[in-house]
Amino acid sequence: MSRTLEIVSPGALTLVQDLGRPGLAHLGVGTAGAMDRAAHTLANRLVGNPVGAATLEVVLGGLVVRFAAPTWFAVTGAWGELVLAGATAGGRTGSSDGDPDRAFSPARTVEPHTATLAPAGSTLSVGAATAGVRFYLAVRGGITVPAVLGSRSRDTLAALGPAPLRAGDVLPIGTEPATAVPSVDLVPVGPPATEVTLALRPGPREDWFAAASITTFYGSAWTISARSDRTGIRLEGVALERDAAHAGELPSEGMVAGAIQVSPDGTPTILAVDHPVTGGYPVIAVVTAASLDALAQLRPGQVMRFLHATGHG
Repeated sequence: MSRTLEIVSPGALTLVQDLGRPGLAHLGVGTAGAMDRAAHTLANRLVGNPVGAATLEVVLGGLVVRFAAPTWFAVTGAWGELVLAGATAGGRTGSSDGDPDRAFSPARTVEPHTATLAPAGSTLSVGAATAGVRFYLAVRGGITVPAVLGSRSRDTLAALGPAPLRAGDVLPIGTEPATAVPSVDLVPVGPPATEVTLALRPGPREDWFAAASITTFYGSAWTISARSDRTGIRLEGVALERDAAHAGELPSEGMVAGAIQVSPDGTPTILAVDHPVTGGYPVIAVVTAASLDALAQLRPGQVMRFLHATGHG
């Protein structure tokens, strides 16, 4: 029996993601990878995979998949109803595919952050996200589509890696790892926060902004724009003014995920995992590594604030 995962419905957007392509910025290739790396890593650990195994990143839910063989899976990240339904080995007749050895079990909800065994022929439906934005679906063995430049991640800006998934796509699942599925009764993970504060470090061009703008930047509440995606999180709020001595053009320079660029109209944008490797707008601040994962779960219209980071990370 082949170990595959069929996409019955991809929802709004479903991408294959792993931990990306670090170290290639000098070639003009960004890292990409799972936007919420903690959720991606947890999903893999729950089914006994190496943390770098490829998962499915599901935006806002709506994904429906069918398991060709018995498969352990786990879903993390955003919160929404998860429903498993379909075939179980029962020896009864009446299955829709004419297989007398396959019967159908009633649909049941399954818990997030939990390893669950899906029977052959069963389907998993990921409902609409009620908190957060991005779900991560890991299957034991990982998604083993061909790698591009050492990664199975989709880079949406550069159009590298597997294309966004479509109905009818069949994804290969790798060999089960030697490690067992961990015995975990409870993972203490709550839904993504509705009130978010990101820790920042000063950017390399903070001195391009008026002192009053720096105060406004850290003292204001910012609204997440509906135009946000894996390239950048666009913010709506007060326009930030530059210092009078820095009104000219800035030569293009290297960028990192979490850099907060301010465009000429004073609007800040937080560069996300599929960011361009260079940019010509001044960077007022940079999101700390510890806060980066929160970007993946910010919903349009949500309000967020910034604070000065302390310590390391």
